Amino acid sequence: MGSRVSLPPSSGFPRLSPDNHEVTSPSTPRYNCIAWAAGDQRRWWWPDPDEVAYWPDSAPRRETIEAFVAAFGTLGYQPCDDSAFEREYSKVALYALEGSPTHAAHQLSDDRWSSKLGRSVDIAHALDALDGPLYGKAVLFLRRANNGGSEGPLVGAARPSESGTDV
Repeated sequence: MGSRVSLPPSSGFPRLSPDNHEVTSPSTPRYNCIAWAAGDQRRWWWPDPDEVAYWPDSAPRRETIEAFVAAFGTLGYQPCDDSAFEREYSKVALYALEGSPTHAAHQLSDDRWSSKLGRSVDIAHALDALDGPLYGKAVLFLRRANNGGSEGPLVGAARPSESGTDV
């Protein structure tokens, strides 16, 4: 096994350390954390009012927890009680700061999650490793039935059209 690559210390992520995360793919501005958690590496997801980024048509285009629940609901996700690993489900954690959604991560296994950090890299991390002044903390968990794996979003799951664009 090769050596682990991790991010340097950051005031935005005071809990992030080489012991609780590793970089899993290079930087790209093509998609963001919401798209990554939704299983879409083709475009940026965000409910911006100018409709520059992709957002599911049936979800309110607002920066609220309810709107993000509706967006993930279009992919079959429903709110659940906690972050506990359940082999038969894929899970997403929604992060918020002062009640506004900031980030999403998808569960890899019982103690690891996967996140896209804005236009930067994808990382595997402990759930609370991203807690801090940039993302706040995980405030809600969503799940959907899967095929028994723990890889995160289902490959080939129903996805919206290619019409979205990068911000």
